[in-house]
Amino acid sequence: MGLFSRNLAIPTSEEALPGRAESMPVPSAHFVNGQPLVGPFPSGFQQIQFGMGCFWGAERKFWELPGVYTTAAGYAGGHSPNPTYEEVCSGQTGHTEVVLVVWDPTAVTLDALLAKFWESHNPTQGMRQGNDMGTQYRSCIYTESPEQLATAQTSLHHFQNKLQAEGFPPITTELKVGPTFYYAEHYHQQYLAKVPNGYCGLGGTGVCY
Repeated sequence: MGLFSRNLAIPTSEEALPGRAESMPVPSAHFVNGQPLVGPFPSGFQQIQFGMGCFWGAERKFWELPGVYTTAAGYAGGHSPNPTYEEVCSGQTGHTEVVLVVWDPTAVTLDALLAKFWESHNPTQGMRQGNDMGTQYRSCIYTESPEQLATAQTSLHHFQNKLQAEGFPPITTELKVGPTFYYAEHYHQQYLAKVPNGYCGLGGTGVCY
């Protein structure tokens, strides 16, 4: 993606850039499926944030899944409110690139989403994903509830056993409830639908969930 951080340590809140109060303007509709990018979303639907390297390829993995209502590219897990892409790539906000996934739990399960997450990237690489290096490329699952977190933790232990059997190091994925999701700039939203031959650095381990 061109820009990446040389600093592989997450800054403290005191060290982080100040950010801003204004939220990032984004398109009203998803470029692929026409659903809204910003809530409120339909009653009963759930949402989660996945960080798995460059969010361009990560978002496509989820908008292709039946039962997913909408997706959006953004930033989470850091300190600076409403950061820009350049600020996140500087390593001075603490955020990682994430995809917001909103889904209908009667049509697709959280476990199916987690399987797609684990199989679509290498969750053992720390502050990088493939050739993309920086704190903004770290693997994470940010949930909206403790119940989702428990399911994610169970899935991590399951996949860790699978990876260990194939000789991979421990998973470095960060799991937590509730970091604020900040929308990325409009040109990042559904990027690979707009630029079909655009960069996608995602590569799984080859290990099945």
